[in-house]
Amino acid sequence: MFRQIVSVAAYNFRQWHRNPRIFITFTLAFILCFLLSDKAVRFANEYGTIMQILEPFIWTFGDSQSILLSSLLLMLLFADMPFISTGTPFYLMRINRKIWLCGQAVYIVLATTIYMIFILLSTSLVSMNHSFIGNMWSETAAILGYSGAGEAVALPAFVKTLEMSTPYQVAPTIFLLMLLYTLLMVFIMLTFTIYKGQLSGVISVLIFNLFGFLLNPALLQTLFQLSEQYMYKANVALGWISPLNHATYHMHNFGYDLLPRLWQTYLIFVVLIGFCFICALRSIRKFNFNFTGTEG
Repeated sequence: MFRQIVSVAAYNFRQWHRNPRIFITFTLAFILCFLLSDKAVRFANEYGTIMQILEPFIWTFGDSQSILLSSLLLMLLFADMPFISTGTPFYLMRINRKIWLCGQAVYIVLATTIYMIFILLSTSLVSMNHSFIGNMWSETAAILGYSGAGEAVALPAFVKTLEMSTPYQVAPTIFLLMLLYTLLMVFIMLTFTIYKGQLSGVISVLIFNLFGFLLNPALLQTLFQLSEQYMYKANVALGWISPLNHATYHMHNFGYDLLPRLWQTYLIFVVLIGFCFICALRSIRKFNFNFTGTEG
């Protein structure tokens, strides 16, 4: 059974060979990283300072809007979901539908992880000429965090991040939060695609991300002009309700508020991903495979 699952996942990766959609996805991801990270690089150049090599990733993807933009590109990477090709009939003749779907799930997890690693490496590559690898915050980070300059240039450098951790502690946490958020998004897409078709899968992802975008504390503050007391309550409530806020590093409890702790966010994401996969397993029994027009 394990070999069959691995075989299905490996077959999907073989479809990447000379696939223009894969090339376009990763090219757009690199361009996105360049555009988002360039703000931090230009800030360091203006002040004549350098950065720790992971800081562009931390400052860029510590922000919910950057996470949202990067995750939306996965819709292009998984546009052919549920990955039906000319090889699918041969697999279904030898294995049952549930094992085939488990192979698709393994492929989704590995492909998403590869994509997120590419995002991390791309942001580091952009700032390579202006960075060092030591596990300490740079002078650029100190200026962003303590002078308030980060808010002026829309870079989310938070003092509590500087005081309570190091770059090599924060970067893996942000990476994992982004990975879990994107995995939840893709598994929602998989579930609705199997249940109602590809259009339903695309719409479900758009609604999922729109939900996160609208439940942004800063957006609510702008729209409703909330007082500081109500803003705090709204911030806590949205920190628990919105998956996108769960994926945002600074929207967590670091010991002095009521926001979710990191382990709680991890647990919530894992439970939701598992629930979506179980729903997909139930739906695959009635899924109508259509092999017309599949490509090798």
